[in-house]
Amino acid sequence: MSEPRTEISSLGEFGLIDHLTRNNETHHASTVLSIGDDAAVLDHFGKQIVVTTDLLIEDVHFDLVYTPLKHLGYKSVVVNLSDVYAMNATPTQITVSLGISNRFSVEALDEFYEGVYAACEKYNVDLIGGDTSSSKKGFIISVTAIGEVSPDKFVKRSGAKKGDLICVSGDLGAAYLGLLLMEREKKIFLESPGVQPDLEDQSYIVGRLLKPEARKDIIEFLEKNQIMPTSMMDISDGLSSELIHICRQSETGCLIYEDKLPVHEDARMFAFKLEMDPTACALSGGEDYELLFTIRQEDYEKIVLNEQISVIGYITEATEGLKIQTRSGKEHSITAQGWNSFK
Repeated sequence: MSEPRTEISSLGEFGLIDHLTRNNETHHASTVLSIGDDAAVLDHFGKQIVVTTDLLIEDVHFDLVYTPLKHLGYKSVVVNLSDVYAMNATPTQITVSLGISNRFSVEALDEFYEGVYAACEKYNVDLIGGDTSSSKKGFIISVTAIGEVSPDKFVKRSGAKKGDLICVSGDLGAAYLGLLLMEREKKIFLESPGVQPDLEDQSYIVGRLLKPEARKDIIEFLEKNQIMPTSMMDISDGLSSELIHICRQSETGCLIYEDKLPVHEDARMFAFKLEMDPTACALSGGEDYELLFTIRQEDYEKIVLNEQISVIGYITEATEGLKIQTRSGKEHSITAQGWNSFK
């Protein structure tokens, strides 16, 4: 028996907004006015506000052949929250805007919003508004995240200094390998629709692609241990790309060590199976949504208390360039080969 299907046109724009936000609740005193007016009203009691926006476009940033809508809703929120955490701030509110083609039913959007609300609940943020429009083709998602930070505690990309230690959270390259696996299975499915996908029990790398998490825990750890990063950003386009951003904006160089790069064992083994270099995946993969940050050397003793943080190198003079030292002791220049949505 097929699932009931409600046409979006039967609700109209305002009816759709009412439907999707019927159970929305706010939790922050700073949310004075939420969904339902021309704009939301926030009162931040002496805190500084950070704002970030991400655009996700079907067949550029995601593929609905293998991306469940609930996962997509969750990920759409998380990738924005990751940018707020990368400023050393705490996310408090989001807006969600959608461009929707007539391929999508109200039930499909309910599924997407299940993921949105799950992320809001996990990260304690309020959904306070957005917009919907028809789209001639495909699905377009724009999320804006708002966060707050104590005055002048935000961390930019440009504060790294010579001698600072370079740190990353979690592990790198798994999301990219998950993407390669899903793209392989999609190709097989399109050629032979009857064949069941074989994900080879690779739940870790697939999960890293479809349901990433933002590193709230790392920001809380840094605050609890009174560690103030000198620079920070999240890893969405690949480690090498983000390192280039930090060094360029800080006017420095860097040296990182191949054997210090954190790669999950499942990702390492799958890379070998594909005859790929796990280091190349870690450097250029993208979509990890881990945090890349630099700290003063005197904070090293505190950082090593956290098993989720790896020290991978240090900041050098700009004249020394951006280098990676391989396991064999050779040095190579770091080049950006990460994600580029315009290629």
